[in-house]
Amino acid sequence: MYVAVKGGAAAIESSWRLLETQRRGDTTLAALSVAQIRAQLSLAVDRVMSEGSLYDPELAALAIKQASGDLVEAIFLLRAFRTTLPRLGYALPLDTGRIELLRRISATFKEVPGGQLLGPTYDYTQRLLDFALLAEDESAGASAVGASGESPSPSHVMPETAEAHANHLAAVPRINDLLAREGLLETPQPHDAEAPGDLTREPLMFPADRALRLQALARGDEGWLLAMGYSTQRGYANSHPFAGEIRRGFVSVELLPDELGFPIDIGDLEVTECQMINQFNGSREVPPQFTQGYGLAFGGAERKTMAMALVDRALRADELGEPRVAPAQDDEFVLSHADNVEASGFVQHLKLPHYVDFQAELELVRKLRASHAQAAAAVPELAATPERAGMPQTQKERDAA
Repeated sequence: MYVAVKGGAAAIESSWRLLETQRRGDTTLAALSVAQIRAQLSLAVDRVMSEGSLYDPELAALAIKQASGDLVEAIFLLRAFRTTLPRLGYALPLDTGRIELLRRISATFKEVPGGQLLGPTYDYTQRLLDFALLAEDESAGASAVGASGESPSPSHVMPETAEAHANHLAAVPRINDLLAREGLLETPQPHDAEAPGDLTREPLMFPADRALRLQALARGDEGWLLAMGYSTQRGYANSHPFAGEIRRGFVSVELLPDELGFPIDIGDLEVTECQMINQFNGSREVPPQFTQGYGLAFGGAERKTMAMALVDRALRADELGEPRVAPAQDDEFVLSHADNVEASGFVQHLKLPHYVDFQAELELVRKLRASHAQAAAAVPELAATPERAGMPQTQKERDAA
């Protein structure tokens, strides 16, 4: 974020104190703890982690508290902290086929191998305010979060027997595999020998390959992606999507240390994954088939991953030989404006002092007006025409003309 300000140290320090007072709010009420934010505002925490590019629920909750609930500011705080951390290594690609499922649905097939699992979702609620929450005992459920601030483990989120737990961790067939067996779905291209680029270490350059585009989309602003994805559904791209599969759950993270030669499991991440299916008319070389858009984000981020998958598919226009006819198909336009930290900085820097710049603009406009007045005085016709001289005409004068 671009932030630069000089002078007024005492005033700035006073502003900090006022900000802390505003953040704390009514001191007669109990302070909101980081543990409470982490446990009860989990979807906000998940968004901050995704767009902040750091999976740490406790620090994301801390950022939300420090930012008074401003999620964009919290994302900035978390991403700034992330830049201070050492890089220990790269994890192996996540195997989302082996996932401890919290939710798994498909909008393309009713009966699917492994079954549909609705899980926690607002999809089937009536969107009516629950006034019972106003009278809810705030101490209820406090025992669910330990004194250390740890959130419930996956086993607490979804109690199950050891056998059921093992079944959830077993590979769950992908919906897209059903279409791929008939040759109706595009076959993924083999990965290049080179490792994908790292957007956190190298600036984004255009044209960007799909791996870099997905990195940028994964930490892009949810609202921006939602708008871009929505535009593709309203006719601003060649898109007719179906939600092939949406998964949410915990997946193992593995490292492959050079000194060991075999992968080790270092923990679990909660992720949401979305695979969109789109019709493709084919080309001279490729027969008609379905193509895919992909989205993946930390935590419960269903809306974002769906929008991400829509935009990912739109950005594949060149790859699939489709004409670029919509903003969502322009990778430079989409990706250059997707980062809310950068966008927020460039917008908010306008409220910082620009005294020198404005004085220069002011002098320029004064000189231009003086030159305009001299030119008008030198040509009587211009001077006599109120419209040309910058003077408003009356309705009677306009009618007479």
